[in-house]
Amino acid sequence: MLKRLYDWTMAKAASKNATTWLAGVSFAESSFFPIPPDILMVPMVLANRQAAWRIATICTLASVVGGVAGYMIGYFLYEAIGKAVIDFYHLEAQFETLRHTFVEYGAEILIIKGMTPIPYKLLTITAGVAKLNIWVFIGASILSRAIRFYLVAALLYWFGEPVRAFIEKRLTLVTTAFAVALIGGFLAIKLI
Repeated sequence: MLKRLYDWTMAKAASKNATTWLAGVSFAESSFFPIPPDILMVPMVLANRQAAWRIATICTLASVVGGVAGYMIGYFLYEAIGKAVIDFYHLEAQFETLRHTFVEYGAEILIIKGMTPIPYKLLTITAGVAKLNIWVFIGASILSRAIRFYLVAALLYWFGEPVRAFIEKRLTLVTTAFAVALIGGFLAIKLI
């Protein structure tokens, strides 16, 4: 099933409506869709590297708006919809762990984990269930999603096709290294 969904998404990346599909997938991935927007973003940037920043902006904005939808699912509709989404992806254990830490560290969790390939829908729904302040949620989401998508766009813009295989194979490594650097920056600021 995932292979067919992946093939369908790749076909959309080559269509004349690719930008619309990119926005739709970025939105949906933040609340329920299993395929990340990267699989549309990467071929679109490689096809037109001058559009890299516009493509990253579309991913960021649509992902944040989709994140707000995920937040609302968690806040208002967890029992009706959110629980089914969490159960469908077998994220129950991660959800329970996150829910307890979100109360105290919600913004930090969103900023750090929102850059990684961890299913963003888990974060958005959990933030809603934990009743994280909506403005904190939106600010942290903008920051984390922008870092993630602009990092991918920048790598593709500067290095092109050779970095594609690296990103597809090691997206977790790239975003984790960046997250470690970001955490180090936060710690350095607190210590100074």
